[in-house]
This record gives sequence, structure tokens and C-alpha cells, in this order.
Amino acid sequence: MTRTFFLLLTLPFCLLCVGVSAEEKAGQQKSDPALERTRKTVRMLDDIYKGGIVAITANYVNDKDTIPAGTAFKTVFKAAAEKGWHEVRLVDGLGEPLNEENAPNDAFEKKALKSLVAGKTKWFEQVDEDKGKRVLRVATPIPVVFEKCIMCHDNYEGVPAGQAIGALTYKIKIE
Repeated sequence: MTRTFFLLLTLPFCLLCVGVSAEEKAGQQKSDPALERTRKTVRMLDDIYKGGIVAITANYVNDKDTIPAGTAFKTVFKAAAEKGWHEVRLVDGLGEPLNEENAPNDAFEKKALKSLVAGKTKWFEQVDEDKGKRVLRVATPIPVVFEKCIMCHDNYEGVPAGQAIGALTYKIKIE
């Protein structure tokens, strides 16, 4: 009886200690302001790039002779990389790229596309190291937005509107 009473008396205290211990562990996980800033930058870039591609497609792509907005943006992506800002790529997610340069390059892109195309996530990220510096790698889905998309990308015919067909992949320094 005394042992039972002692256990009942000390059990709440032990549980409290476990709770405090868990809180202390959570507090020990240091925030990473540089990583958060970099994520915010990628979100901004993603909104700008996708917004631009959608606006150009909606207003200027009218027939097969028109340069697809994604192709036009590749020059913007190249300029950003040449200036050392960040890298961004248009990557096919269905295994049928019109250009081989749009095929996934590495394990990160393959894993990210699998997740995005399956609809498991809308943001896939990984922190890596490149030349001794931390970088954030992110992939965001590119869905079928317009019927016009199929005009230039007939390999996506039959894909439902809103379904991810690929991704924009980013690689940006965490500073």
C-alpha cells in the first residue's frame, strides 16, 4: 500500500519532468534566421516567376509559332545564375520532357518531382552544401494552368487542369 501510494504521488512529478525535458529539447533547437530568410526569398521568386509565366501565356501566347513563356523565362533564369544570384530550372515531372535539358538532373529533383506530381506536397526542400557553403534546394509544382499549355506541350494532353506536370527547382545560397 505504501509503495502504491508513493508511486501515485511521484508519477505526476515524473511526468512533469518528462514534459520539462521535452520542452527543453524543443528550446535547444535553435532557429535558423538565415534559412528562414532564404525560404522567404524562394517563395518571392517562385511567385514572380510563375506569375510572369502565367501572364505571358495568358496575354501573348496565341499559336504554336509563339515562343512558350517557359522558354522565354529560361533566359531570365540563365541571367540570374550567371550573376550568381541563384539557380532555377524548369523540370519535367512526367518523364516526357520536350527537351532533355528539362529532365531531372539528380536525386533531389527526382525525389521532389515524385512527391509533387503525386500531390503529396506543394513545397519540397533540402539543405545541401555546395563549395563549402550551405544552399537551400527547393522544388515547387508547375501545374497545367491553361488549355494553351497543351498547344506547345502536347505531351501533357489529357492531364487534368491543376495537376503538377513538373517543377521549378531552386538552388540558392543561405546567407
